[in-house]
Amino acid sequence: MLNKISILYRKVWNTDIVKVFSLTFVSTLVKMLTGLISVKVVSVIIGPVGIALLGQLNSFSTIIMSLASGGINNGVTKYIAENSKDNQTVKDYISTAFKITLYCSIVSGIFMIIFNQFLSVIIMRSSEYGYIFIILGLTVFFYALNNLLLSILNGFKEFKIFVKINIVNSIIGLIFSLCCVYFWGLTGALISAVTYQSIMILITIWMLLKVYWIKVDYFKEKFNSTISKKYFHYTLMAFVSMATIPVSQLIIRGHVISNISATEAGWWEAMNRISNMYLMVITSSFGVYYLPKLSELKEQNEIRNEVFKAYKVILPTLCIGFVIIYFLRMFIIKILFTPDFYPMEQLFIWQLLGDFFKISSWLLGFLMIAKSMTKAFISTEIIFSVLFVILSFLLIKLNGVVGITQAYMINYIVHSLVMVIIFRKIIFVKE
Repeated sequence: MLNKISILYRKVWNTDIVKVFSLTFVSTLVKMLTGLISVKVVSVIIGPVGIALLGQLNSFSTIIMSLASGGINNGVTKYIAENSKDNQTVKDYISTAFKITLYCSIVSGIFMIIFNQFLSVIIMRSSEYGYIFIILGLTVFFYALNNLLLSILNGFKEFKIFVKINIVNSIIGLIFSLCCVYFWGLTGALISAVTYQSIMILITIWMLLKVYWIKVDYFKEKFNSTISKKYFHYTLMAFVSMATIPVSQLIIRGHVISNISATEAGWWEAMNRISNMYLMVITSSFGVYYLPKLSELKEQNEIRNEVFKAYKVILPTLCIGFVIIYFLRMFIIKILFTPDFYPMEQLFIWQLLGDFFKISSWLLGFLMIAKSMTKAFISTEIIFSVLFVILSFLLIKLNGVVGITQAYMINYIVHSLVMVIIFRKIIFVKE
């Protein structure tokens, strides 16, 4: 019996996905710890209302960063992974991606600078934060360039360098954010939210100096229209994600602020931050390992085996982790936040269940990105974002802010079922 367990353990441990999980664990742990420290300090200094405003700004930043990058980062990872052995093709993909990023960043930056007051009123519900959008407009290119470089690195499967960059960026980002919040309070928190990623470009370039594709030659090839058309599928998918998930959160959070209270909106935002932290272990491995791997595979049996391998590793880990988190929820709130946030403990059960089904559906949903299933991706993103908003509005009337997390859970249960239906030929394919 012990011998069988030992053999099974070695078999699981030697799989690529477990190796990548192990490799990214340290990076994720550092990011989680820095995130925990940041959340604690920020919540103490600016409170639930400040957290709600910061949530609004972060949702907008997600949208604008997708616009500034042209939405092509997943496409960059996919095509670099597929063509990594063809040097000239890689140059063409990188050069075209760089030019798309440059043009989109300039347009996005100019838009934010010109319409800073309008954006302040729409996003932050006040005209006093226009300067934040001006700062973001001036620095958005560096943010987009940093993400592009990391996407290229990911495509080459340079996992070790990727991990090192993430660790250093997490530590430097924490120091920068804490200094801003300490000296300038809410203003500092907002400024750091829109600038720290731009500062990280210096660290990223410094750590990539010895990598061969960081040379100028890889960025100065002519714009390739054929490649740009391939990237356009990812632009559509990214823009739909940009126009659905963050926008749905903005709508729901704004509804809670206007009709219930900014404090309760802050509870929900705090729950989202906790959720994002513990899901980092899974989502970081998705980006580092899962997307490039699925992009490489061509046969249905190979894809099925890879998906099932991910399910066998990830779902049991989620179950154990979520049970622990649930029973430690009050301890987590006390460690991370202030007594003002204690009522948010009622959100945990629904959020955890929703996150479980979210990851379950993503394990299949990533196939849409890896295989450029543009129509299916766009349709499901729009339908389920609209469903989330509708369910949230209905359940908020019944259960207040708790209704949002209940809507979140229901939404991803249905989403998981739809993913199974879409990929039934792969899931149920005969060996």
